[in-house]
Amino acid sequence: MRLPRIHISPTTYRRIAAATLASLVFIMVTGAAVRLTGSGLGCSSWPGCEPDSFVPRPESGAHGMIEWGNRLLSGVVAAFAVASVIGARLRRPYRRDLWLWSLGLPAWVAGNAVVGALVVWFHLSPLSVIGHFLLSIGSVWNAVVLHHRAGEERALDGRRRPLAVPTVTAAARLLVVAAGLVVLTGTFVTGSGPHAGDEQADRLPFVLGDVVRLHGIAVVLFLALTLAVVAMARRGDAAPVVGRRLRELVVVIVAQGAIGYAQYFTGVPAVLVGAHVLGAALVWVAVPRVQLDLSEPAVEATVPSPARRSPAAATAPAGGPAAASTGA
Repeated sequence: MRLPRIHISPTTYRRIAAATLASLVFIMVTGAAVRLTGSGLGCSSWPGCEPDSFVPRPESGAHGMIEWGNRLLSGVVAAFAVASVIGARLRRPYRRDLWLWSLGLPAWVAGNAVVGALVVWFHLSPLSVIGHFLLSIGSVWNAVVLHHRAGEERALDGRRRPLAVPTVTAAARLLVVAAGLVVLTGTFVTGSGPHAGDEQADRLPFVLGDVVRLHGIAVVLFLALTLAVVAMARRGDAAPVVGRRLRELVVVIVAQGAIGYAQYFTGVPAVLVGAHVLGAALVWVAVPRVQLDLSEPAVEATVPSPARRSPAAATAPAGGPAAASTGA
């Protein structure tokens, strides 16, 4: 008996990609909750909770259950990542670029599981915790790209058509550097401050006030650069979709900055720290969305649709920004 072939539509696959992205953001927040409740060493071993028990023992208490529960959620996230890979193979029409991007998701998740083991084995070493967080950010970035590309049409010979003039594109690329600086300095704040995950955990040898000020400066520079790019886009040097993505980024940065200042001046309460972790994830959703909408697939040998073209691109001569193509 021949089994029926299973195919899924592009719409269904994009929903799978969206669910995977949501799960990766969610596990970042629950991972922070483990640390914020002091449950970072609720399980003293890995992959089992204890050396002689795969699950928490009764004496592990709430901390053990919280840490173990987060590990179970990690398994759910891994299942979503695998579903994205399988879905990319079953999607019709099949697209190799989606298949390749989907392969990154289980790789990120597996890598983070290994680092998660190191976090336990090194008793919440700040550097291992920072690595754990940065890998989570990387997986979110991968999922954002996959979700975005799953909503695009197949490009003509892999070519893409710019939706902004080169100066806007170059300035927008700097946002990635600025966002990376904000995230990195933020991890120094986390590694130097309270909520280490366990009372016995080591802290980075920095003065908390100093790294907080460094992080604050990075945030201000990030916001200023974003506002400058917004102004450039509003002059008509980019398509409306680019301006929209930039405004979304501004909202996220301002909200994240407000939470950061609020938590600092209120004694760093756990609830606000958790909200700040969610905000960090959302920043890293918004930044690549700006980059992805700087161009669109060249699906046919015509100029972009008026709804997505900028006035500058619409009037560019042949061979100018509207006609040039960039790598996918």
